[in-house]
Amino acid sequence: MITRRALVRLLCDSLDAGETVEVEGLGTFNRTSAGVYRFTAETRPRIFIGYVAEDLMQIRRLCVALRASGCAPWLDKDMLIAGQNWPRAIERAIETSDAFVACFSRRSTSKRGQFQSELRYALECARRLPLDRVFLIPVRLELCEVPWRIAEQVQYVDLFPDWDRSVRRIARAIRSIPRPKVQLR
Repeated sequence: MITRRALVRLLCDSLDAGETVEVEGLGTFNRTSAGVYRFTAETRPRIFIGYVAEDLMQIRRLCVALRASGCAPWLDKDMLIAGQNWPRAIERAIETSDAFVACFSRRSTSKRGQFQSELRYALECARRLPLDRVFLIPVRLELCEVPWRIAEQVQYVDLFPDWDRSVRRIARAIRSIPRPKVQLR
């Protein structure tokens, strides 16, 4: 296990070498031209995107639109690195996200696998939040059934027939979520 002192030394050495160090979900450390260490907190809401691989093209389009709306979407295809314990990384990403966007299609509602697992974990995470707090945002990519357990309690958004209007609705819901303050000690 790395000690706090060793971590600080590693951070300082990296910054002294002119590198920028990003702490996922928290912000970025860098060194100014005057030699001062500076931390810039991440202010964009972090959004976990749950989907099935068959819908990846639409999901990438959604990520671009959410990024343009000031959000920071977390997409496994872009964020996981080679050799990483991906089940644990995905759980951590869900836990630390401000919202979980569950993308439903005829494929995702009928397919067994990772999407269903992520959705169940997101529902468990949502159970720990205040009842009026937005966390799970169901999105229909096409005409399909949203699981009754979700549809009976949570309003979903259809990305059809008006994609742009629907993305604005999703972004508005995400912006309504209070962001925790980052404190460094």
